[in-house]
Amino acid sequence: MTIGFNECEYEWWQFFIMPFIAGVVGWITNVLALEMTFRPIDFVGIEIFRLKDQPWGLFGWQGIIPCKAEKMASTCFDLMTQKLLNVQDQFSRLDPKRFGEEMEGGVLLMIDSIIEEVAMEYMPQLWAELPQEVRDEMVVVADLSSASFLTAFMADMVEHIEDVVDIKEMTVSACVRERHLMVKVFKECGEKEFSFIRYSGFYFGFAFGCIQMVIWFFYTGGWLLPIGGFLVGWCTNWLALKVIFRPLYPKKILCWTVQGIFLKRQKEVSEVFARVSCVEILHVKAVWEAILTGPLSKNFYAMLRAHSIVFTEELVGELKPIAIVAMGADTFALMKEDIANRIAEKLPTIIDQSYQYMTDALQMEQTIKEKMQGISAEEFEGVLHPAFQEDEITLIAVGGVLGLLVGFLQLFVIFSGSGSGSCR
Repeated sequence: MTIGFNECEYEWWQFFIMPFIAGVVGWITNVLALEMTFRPIDFVGIEIFRLKDQPWGLFGWQGIIPCKAEKMASTCFDLMTQKLLNVQDQFSRLDPKRFGEEMEGGVLLMIDSIIEEVAMEYMPQLWAELPQEVRDEMVVVADLSSASFLTAFMADMVEHIEDVVDIKEMTVSACVRERHLMVKVFKECGEKEFSFIRYSGFYFGFAFGCIQMVIWFFYTGGWLLPIGGFLVGWCTNWLALKVIFRPLYPKKILCWTVQGIFLKRQKEVSEVFARVSCVEILHVKAVWEAILTGPLSKNFYAMLRAHSIVFTEELVGELKPIAIVAMGADTFALMKEDIANRIAEKLPTIIDQSYQYMTDALQMEQTIKEKMQGISAEEFEGVLHPAFQEDEITLIAVGGVLGLLVGFLQLFVIFSGSGSGSCR
């Protein structure tokens, strides 16, 4: 059975299959767009020529998000600090006294070890002959002084937190060093939107294919299928992205109220974004690592050393008269300096004892979630949209090119050759 109101007649199935081909093209182009957004993590191909921070090379590709992890992390962090999180206010939630209590047990063991090491190095004979009561007195002093030492140190650090840690540098560096982190943030926040993009490609493509089928029924210009394929690939990608983020606010259209799919899920996405960000990037262990090894670590160690010197003065006060007689004032001063230095070096090794308390006290996840749920639609859009704004036209164009190729394939395989139809 041949049909057609143009100069050519084709089998019925050749018309019937057109919407399905367009649907498959739409689905493939959308899936490919997502894959190109997230993968590969590292550049794959021959990097003969490649512009800085561009996912494409002359021969190869890198996922848009991994490629632009630094820029995207910086954008997300700016949103976080401007709208969601004040670093100074957040750390002000820490109670220095409670911090001291959490750390006290580990500090006492550390001090006992340091005193033993230093005493055996500087005055082994005197230390061996020292009455047990004097040694016990030093333990009592260490017990009383360690709490005030830790409390004063943490109070100083909280007051000057932005002088000892650069949270933005910490966040951006982590995302550049482990590019999969940004991919995970975007994937988990936009899981439902990405699923919509995949499947909507088929439905949008099918709808465009029906229009294409009707036009082909009346007009069979050789250019129609390739151009139609290009439009299907281009429009399905473009439409899927638009439906996710537009309209920003609910709009009444006839009997329906419509809003961008992502924006309707602000409460749910805020919870996911806060959880993933704090579990993967902004956790207490990462904050301490940034404090201890980051670009501002010298400020932290200077602060810690200053408090360690004061603590050491109290600690060795009972020994001072005896020690000066035994070793001289200069050597005693060196010993104090050595004790202070060792305290400053070893305290970071037991800082993990504070992790649980700090996590509970800072409440970063809860703060980010609550603040994010309250920001405007325009600001909320900035959480996920950067993943597509970067090289958005590239993703849409790839869909168009793929549709164009399928259009040519459709023209020469289905609508050409013997038995495919005849022209009057």
